[in-house]
Amino acid sequence: MALDMIKANVFSLLEPGLFDPIIRSLLDYNDYYMLLADLKSYIEAQDRVDATYRDQKKWNEMSLVNIARSGRFSSDRAILEYAKNIWHVESVKF
Repeated sequence: MALDMIKANVFSLLEPGLFDPIIRSLLDYNDYYMLLADLKSYIEAQDRVDATYRDQKKWNEMSLVNIARSGRFSSDRAILEYAKNIWHVESVKF
């Protein structure tokens, strides 16, 4: 398991204990951000990503669809919507 490997300093051979604060945060301080709660589903999703990436045709098709659908995303539009609908402030022209 990854946590056991971190505890065993597998990733910090030259600086043992480097990641101890992470382990304590996850195991001793109630995993405040609930990172471990989603770990299984994260790994399953990552396995699906890995399998898809190995199929270059499918990966390229999915990439192009994502690019095509990103047209609605705009940081300017998002900020204007936040300003109007959430913060209720007027834009300032300069």
